Amino acid sequence: MVDDVEVDDLYGLPLEQFVSERTTLSRELRAQGRREEAGEVARLRKPSVAAWAVNQLVRTQGNAVRELFGAGDALRDAHEQAVSGRGDGAALRTAAERERAAVDALVVAARGLLSADGHELSTAIIDRVAETLHAAALEDQAREQVRDARLEHELRHVGLGDLAVSAVTSPAPARKPAPARPAAPRASQPAEAKAAARERLKAREAARTAEAAAKRRAARAARAVQAAEERRERAAQVLRDADEALAAAQAEADEAEDEHREAQERLENL
Repeated sequence: MVDDVEVDDLYGLPLEQFVSERTTLSRELRAQGRREEAGEVARLRKPSVAAWAVNQLVRTQGNAVRELFGAGDALRDAHEQAVSGRGDGAALRTAAERERAAVDALVVAARGLLSADGHELSTAIIDRVAETLHAAALEDQAREQVRDARLEHELRHVGLGDLAVSAVTSPAPARKPAPARPAAPRASQPAEAKAAARERLKAREAARTAEAAAKRRAARAARAVQAAEERRERAAQVLRDADEALAAAQAEADEAEDEHREAQERLENL
């Protein structure tokens, strides 16, 4: 079995160093005759960027992570109380706000992490980090994976059900509309005032048209940015898969080389 400390060290490295250090560790173990352990190390998967970010948070933000788990437990308890009829919406809302605040605090820390090329993590990556943190707060299996700080891929939060959503986001009671006031009799307007009113109306229409066009352009730009981020993440995944294949091939080549050397030694001793 591979030493936990050695594996922990791998997952604590900067992401771009993972593959090279994993290969080095696998070769060292193989040179020591620990072939099975070397194979285990070679099969370790490089984390996704979001998983790597969560691993770093668990390693460096101990108090905030403990608060996340505590807030998650409190929210689950409040949800169970509400489902059983022993709790109320106010307690559930308070617990949900605490859990969101715990996630937000860790997301702020995640924004301070840098990618391999020295850039801040993208919005898409940060969203996946937040989703993973929600899952760790509220789901036992996800929490166990996150707690070890060896996460290989981001996790998805499945939620607490419709009751939690409705209790947290229930709108305030609708107010009765005020009775309509009778319209005041319109005074006659001189021609200049009517012309000015028409000009103001035209200006407002032009402003609304320009605002709508700008909004459409902004929406298109936002979609383009999101699509570019998704393409970059897909490309990064392809690169990670290629790294995994290369490491596996290297480990197999090392093993074949060892077997060939041993066979040569046996042949020479005949």
